[in-house]
Amino acid sequence: MNTSSVRLPLLAAALLSAAALPANAQDAAMGNMAMTNPSAMKWVDAPPGLPKGAKLAVLQGDPSKEGPYVVRLKAPGGYKVPPHWHSQTENLTVISGTLYLGAGDTMDMGAAHALKAGGYHYLPGGAHHYAFTKSTTVVQIHGTGPLDIKYVDPKDDPTAKQ
Repeated sequence: MNTSSVRLPLLAAALLSAAALPANAQDAAMGNMAMTNPSAMKWVDAPPGLPKGAKLAVLQGDPSKEGPYVVRLKAPGGYKVPPHWHSQTENLTVISGTLYLGAGDTMDMGAAHALKAGGYHYLPGGAHHYAFTKSTTVVQIHGTGPLDIKYVDPKDDPTAKQ
């Protein structure tokens, strides 16, 4: 099996400084706690390892480095992520919309499971899967980095097309 590996370069320093400063209460009593309302999230284009069209907000940590992270991904209707896998375990919660998920090396849209707002998905590292949306969907992903994406078919890797 050929795989293509892409580490998700998230422009960590720029994103974290842009997202964290105005979004987190800087009050001394808060210590290291963070509170972020949706209006304070800084959405940027998703990293080049993902198909174009999605937006990403880093809520905590740096997904490109070792350690815990929390991100939100906003995908438009018709967005597709071809079969791929991640080295690390991923936890995903649908915030709004519906995310369609399937397992395996082939994108079979008819076999995908619809995960609706409030739904949760646990994905162990190494599990081959694919995802798509039919309408705008926001998901929150958390885990321990670094977060990477390895496409089952190297031709699906968006960075190989640049």
